[in-house]
Amino acid sequence: MALLLCALCLFAGFALLAWQAARQVQARQRVQRRLQGRLGRDERLGDWLQWLGSSPLGRRLQRLDGETQALLDRLGWRRSRQRALFAAVQLGLPLLAVGVVVLLAHGVPGESRGHWSVLVLCALGAGYLLPKRLLAVAAARRQRQIAAEVSLLIPLLRILFETGLAVEQALRVLAHEGRSLVPNISDELRLVLQRVDSGLALGPELEKSARLLAVDELIDTCVILQQLLVQGSGSMKSLLALKELLDDRRLTGLQERVSKMSAKMSAVMMVFLFPALLIVLAGPGFSALARALGS
Repeated sequence: MALLLCALCLFAGFALLAWQAARQVQARQRVQRRLQGRLGRDERLGDWLQWLGSSPLGRRLQRLDGETQALLDRLGWRRSRQRALFAAVQLGLPLLAVGVVVLLAHGVPGESRGHWSVLVLCALGAGYLLPKRLLAVAAARRQRQIAAEVSLLIPLLRILFETGLAVEQALRVLAHEGRSLVPNISDELRLVLQRVDSGLALGPELEKSARLLAVDELIDTCVILQQLLVQGSGSMKSLLALKELLDDRRLTGLQERVSKMSAKMSAVMMVFLFPALLIVLAGPGFSALARALGS
């Protein structure tokens, strides 16, 4: 028994050493492929998807659907590779769904295949519309996150302005140091500042970015920042008034959520608590009546 345990331990140690050596060899091969310009499987798949999205059909699909372009802008996917990736998914998913339905149809007897043409059309439509619906959900979620971050952005801007920084300097500080506090707004500010470094004006770029995101709170903040660029420190009161307005809106929203939650809890209580209360209160009477009728 002791010899068997020793043999198992030696085999486990040998297996671990072999696994570690294989990982090191794979890492060296991966580095060599990167240095030689050859791609791995994941990168080949990404390049293939980008090629499919950049094809004439993919580019035509991107030009025809303006709503998808607006949703991609709100999600932060503004690079050509990201847009091509989404176009490839929107083109490939319907074909994949149709292929799955066809494979399932081949496993059904010939007499029962009459309704499979309808299922193919449904799979084609669902495969085309599902990526767009998921994109809309993700864009709406990012808009809510940005709207929540604006309430924290305004106090940070006021603190930076009170230390003597200009508007562009304060935005640069937030773009580089505010990733943990306002990550989505920080990403947008980095893109804006990159365009500013290339020679564009800060005010129009802020307005353009806010219009693309379509968040009312951020649009109002960018309008006040444009006033600060023109008037200097005279618009600090407007920034403070906007902060108070956003706090009032947030408080009103929380009150609405609490009132709706209380109504939902009342319905839950009626559904789950009322039957139990009825059993406790009316149960003895019903049991006594049942015994009387039985006797």
